Amino acid sequence: MGLFSNIMRGLTGGDNAAQDAGEAAMEEPVVHDGFLIHAAPIKEGSQWRLAGVITKDGNEAAGEHRFIRADTFSSRDDAIDWTVRKGKQIVDEQGDSALARAAAPDDQG
Repeated sequence: MGLFSNIMRGLTGGDNAAQDAGEAAMEEPVVHDGFLIHAAPIKEGSQWRLAGVITKDGNEAAGEHRFIRADTFSSRDDAIDWTVRKGKQIVDEQGDSALARAAAPDDQG
């Protein structure tokens, strides 16, 4: 199975074996400027890939922004720390528009 498939399966909750192995198990959210940043690092061999989800605190209808980066770390704790940092950067730079863009339907017409 390919890298992208493993990442998407981990983020969408598929395959319990992946969850049992610690892939994309979501951490307790960190609150930043009214947004919740959920770190969900993905185990790849002996490394952890930076991945997470951003939602609006108390407003599930606003959508969510899932992000995966190429950055990998040797420890899960480092991946979590850097995921939160990246999530804060996304919130600071994009705010509500990150959620709106992620929730918008594709215009491939």
